[in-house]
Amino acid sequence: MTEASPSFPKAFAVSFSEVKRWDPNSFHTIEWHWPTAVMAPIGSVLTHRKEKVDRTDNGFADLMPVTIHFDGSIEPRKVNQNKEYTMDLFWARPGDIVVSKIDLKNGAVAIIPNSWDKVVVTNHFAVYKPDLERIDPKYFHLLIQAKFFKEHLWRNKVGAEGRKEVKLDFFESLECPIPALPIQQKIVSYWDRVQKETTDTKLAKINIVAELNEFMIQQTHKYKLLRNSKLFSASFSQAPQWDVKAGRAAVFKEANPTFIRLGDYTQECSDMIKPWDLPKKKWPIYGVNNKDGVFLNTKQETQYFNAAYKKIEKGWFFHNPTRANVGSLGIVPEVPNDAITSPEYQVWKITGGFDPEFMDLLIQTEYFLTLVSFNRVGGVKQRMYYANLAEIRLPMIAMDVQQEFLSKKAEIEQKLSTLKETLFDCKNKVEKLILGTLSVEDI
Repeated sequence: MTEASPSFPKAFAVSFSEVKRWDPNSFHTIEWHWPTAVMAPIGSVLTHRKEKVDRTDNGFADLMPVTIHFDGSIEPRKVNQNKEYTMDLFWARPGDIVVSKIDLKNGAVAIIPNSWDKVVVTNHFAVYKPDLERIDPKYFHLLIQAKFFKEHLWRNKVGAEGRKEVKLDFFESLECPIPALPIQQKIVSYWDRVQKETTDTKLAKINIVAELNEFMIQQTHKYKLLRNSKLFSASFSQAPQWDVKAGRAAVFKEANPTFIRLGDYTQECSDMIKPWDLPKKKWPIYGVNNKDGVFLNTKQETQYFNAAYKKIEKGWFFHNPTRANVGSLGIVPEVPNDAITSPEYQVWKITGGFDPEFMDLLIQTEYFLTLVSFNRVGGVKQRMYYANLAEIRLPMIAMDVQQEFLSKKAEIEQKLSTLKETLFDCKNKVEKLILGTLSVEDI
């Protein structure tokens, strides 16, 4: 499969009269495949909106500042309740297109959702009202996020080092295809259809985790009371240390005496790899977070290591000891034989009682993360080492029950794997549709 984005030669000729600035990167333009009549400057379909917020009539606590990400997604900005912006603020209305000036070079352009009210931005953003008779905002969003278009923006950033940005007048002057609205909407519908199927399938996986969470709660005596109660009594002899969370862990253990100790069915994996034994090697280093689980973080040459790293294998688990309570733990997927992770991470494996894939589901539940929070140690920056993980108590789940959950999980993950390829193909076709090398009649 070929990508829509063109590859530019390292050597080329350009007419001096066509050069707007002396910067080889900026010489590369987008080769559109649309009739001239379809092309129009971005600024011709957008109108600046600059409505200043009257702070005397609008308390800051009632306003919604926003953050725009490089992928064009948008979310409310978290602001400390004791703080407020001193800069001038400007309204961004539902349906408006908002540009982050400093990050326009990365594609930070978003649409204000129709359900959001009192959205405000600072002067670091530009707000545009789209001409809905000529441009579908979702089509415009797809155009901005097209790989070839974002690369073009990046090539045309200007300014001092560290503060380079795409100027708004340049952005507004860029000509792009504005076909008839039905064509724009057909491109958007094609993208939305595949996106919705992917979103629905991911939601189905979330629902399996929620179902398992409820199942685990039903097996547990006093779970909700222990999780939520501000008042309880605990046996000092059962608590590994004297604090509230350790007290909860002690009461949990006493309330569920038949539960197994996780450490009796797991084993710590502490094989250390010394990269300097292979001085010319590049090592795959894996990380973990609460969004992606275990993922390939980087590949690092031996010369940059200053410590031994931990070996990992498929089906093992590892977690970040300082962030395990918020879900920064996961199962190791298919990895190369030389895969390693940080020596700070806690690596362990299942030795019996639980299918590793079932444990992968279990560690995603709110139930398990609650038990993690009970079993952490330390002061301000609490941690969960393997020894603390080993003390978690769980009900033993019958294998047929585990397999029931695993069958659902396997079915969804197979569908997600297929959809990943479908989504890649869809994105590639959408970029070709926008570029004009593919007709909407072909989708």
